[in-house]
Amino acid sequence: MTLPQAPFGRVLTAMVTPFAPDGSLDLDAAARVALHLADHGHDGVVVSGTTGESPTTTTAEDGQLLRAVKEAVGDRLKIVAGVGTNDTRHSVELAQQVNEIGADGVLLVTPYYSKPAAAGIFAHFERIASVSDAPVMLYDVPGRTGMRIPFEVYQRASELPNVIAVKEAVGDLEQGFKLATELGYAVYSGDDGYNLAWLSMGASGVVSVAGHVVGDQLRAMVTAMEQGDLQAAQAAYAQQLPAIDAIMGVSNYGATTAKAALQLLGVLDNRRVRLPQVELTDTEVSALSEGLRAAKVI
Repeated sequence: MTLPQAPFGRVLTAMVTPFAPDGSLDLDAAARVALHLADHGHDGVVVSGTTGESPTTTTAEDGQLLRAVKEAVGDRLKIVAGVGTNDTRHSVELAQQVNEIGADGVLLVTPYYSKPAAAGIFAHFERIASVSDAPVMLYDVPGRTGMRIPFEVYQRASELPNVIAVKEAVGDLEQGFKLATELGYAVYSGDDGYNLAWLSMGASGVVSVAGHVVGDQLRAMVTAMEQGDLQAAQAAYAQQLPAIDAIMGVSNYGATTAKAALQLLGVLDNRRVRLPQVELTDTEVSALSEGLRAAKVI
C-alpha cells in the first residue's frame, strides 16, 4: 500500500514538557525525551502542544524548549512547534519566534474557549500562516476547543500556500478522507485509538501521545501498512492497545499519563506537571503500569 506524502514524517509524538522541582523547564530532561523518541521509531516530534502543557508555558519558555530539542536531535527528527492559542496576536508572536529559531513546521489549533464564527477561525489561521516561514499543520480537536473546524474553513485554508496538513482528532473518517483526496491535505491521526483506521483511509501518518512508550510498535504498524501487510499492521496495533487504553483512560490524560509512563520507563525521574493539571496518584500509576506491561513495553 502506498501511503500519501508525509511532509513531517509518518510517526510523530506530541512531546511532554518536563519540569524541575521549582516548576521551571527541565531542558536536560526534554532533550532526553526527544532522544528517546528518536531512538524508538519516530520521524518527528511536536513541541509546545497540548501534551506539552502549552497553555501554561510562556513565549520565552516555548523558545527555550524548541532550541533544546533542536540541539538534542539535530536532523534526526522533524520538529513541529505548537503556536496555537486563542489570541491571534500571541500566536503571531509565537510563529515569529519559531521563524527565528527554526522548525520544520508549526501546529495551529482552533482558538479554544473563544469559539469564533467560521470567518473568525479562517481569519485567525490566515493571519498566523501569513507570518510563518514554516509550513502549517492545522489541529482540529473539539474535545479540547469546544468546536470543530468547519469544512468551508478547510476549503479556504487549503488555498493558503503554506497550510499543508491537518492533525485530525475529531474521528470523522469521511471528512478526513475528503480533506486528503479533495483538498490535498496531508492528514495525520491525532487519536491513538484511530491510528490504524486513519492509515487505511489514506492518512499520511500519526501524531501520537502513546508514542512516548510505543514508538517502535507505531513504526512497525506504519511499515506494515506501507508493505501492504494488513495482518502485521493489525498485530502491531493490537500490541499497542493496552498501553493506549491505559494512557488515554485517565480523565486528565495527556501530559499526566505520558509523564508517568516515561517515569516507569526510566526516561524521566518524576511526573511533575503544572496546575491546573495534577500528577497521577500512585493508584493511577499502578493501573498505568499494568497496561504498559500488557503492551510489553515495561
